[in-house]
Amino acid sequence: MSFVGLVVLAATLAGAGLFLSPWMLRSELWRATVTPLASIIGSGFLVLGPILAHAFGMWATTAMAALCIAAWGFGAAIRYNIAYAEPLPEGEDVLVDRLETFSGAALAGAYIVSVAYYLNLFGAFGVSLTPFNGAFEGRALTSAMLIGLLALGWFKGFTAMEKVEMLTVAIKLAVIAGLVAGLAVYFFDRAGAGALKFSAPHLGPWASFTLCLGLIVTVQGFETARYIGGAHTAPVRIRAMRLAQGLAVVIYLVYTVFLSFSFSVDPGALSETAIIDMMAVVAPLLPFLLVAAALAAQASAAIADAGGAGGLGAELTGGRLSPKASYAALVAAGLALTWGSDIFTIISYASRAFAFYYALQATIACRLALRRDERPKAMIFGLIAALGLAAAILGAPAEGKAG
Repeated sequence: MSFVGLVVLAATLAGAGLFLSPWMLRSELWRATVTPLASIIGSGFLVLGPILAHAFGMWATTAMAALCIAAWGFGAAIRYNIAYAEPLPEGEDVLVDRLETFSGAALAGAYIVSVAYYLNLFGAFGVSLTPFNGAFEGRALTSAMLIGLLALGWFKGFTAMEKVEMLTVAIKLAVIAGLVAGLAVYFFDRAGAGALKFSAPHLGPWASFTLCLGLIVTVQGFETARYIGGAHTAPVRIRAMRLAQGLAVVIYLVYTVFLSFSFSVDPGALSETAIIDMMAVVAPLLPFLLVAAALAAQASAAIADAGGAGGLGAELTGGRLSPKASYAALVAAGLALTWGSDIFTIISYASRAFAFYYALQATIACRLALRRDERPKAMIFGLIAALGLAAAILGAPAEGKAG
């Protein structure tokens, strides 16, 4: 095994040991942080790097920083709502109550699209290292997973997956540690040889802006901290969301710097699994680790969001729509998206859906800030809401080949 391969293996094992250590598992803050962190740094992390390197070239890190700043703003609105919307008695502010209802409906819709997004990535990565690496085969695997998801939810429910959540999260974060370590060695080796890439952007200013809006789903996931109130107090969840977003920002920026200056992405080679071929150059071990992490991450994320969509559907309809019926609708929508769109379009759909949810949450935060006579904060949350609405309307897909 090469030196880079040894570094990748050592970093992966060290990461697994850390994330599964008794100290980490006993820490309430870490347990609260795991859910949003795992949602933020999913397999979208693997897709995002090549997209940014292709579209922005040497300015990819600037685009990544812009995405992280937008995500931090949306997160700030949700943290404000954890602190001030949750304790508000129902009926005290009719506008907030209605916005919360609309927000729940938007989140349910976002979950439906995100399940299709997760499982299409599952299908693409699942066939990527096999002789059957094609768009049709990936979609067929995705379809089988969607039907299996329906069977699991219909007959067993999704609670059985809770026991393996910490394991899948540890695997994913450990592999990301190995990926970043391997990229670091490769980057500094290229720098020493004077062989770093300084690629020009492929997009103009407006196309760059709308593409970033269409990639919000790849830095999304921090909002899950708002919905684990049964397990953690509001102050713990607020701290956990800040920690999760802070760690994600560091990981994303370091990863983007190493990737964008080490590789140039040919437009014809941009696909949802482009990272596999790129990382094979760094270390032959990395593609297998990335596929294992992607499969574990996407399966658990899809199950979690499917469960959330089912519960929200029943709650929003007052029980008239059962969770089982919600699962069936979700799978039908997932199959339609799988066979009617490519993965880059599905990513933009998911980004738009989550952006609309964030716009509603920021509007709630703006309303509460006005109630509390915090006008500067109200103005900031209003701007954040406008950004979310713009993303919901204008978010554009990356241009690449699926499969």
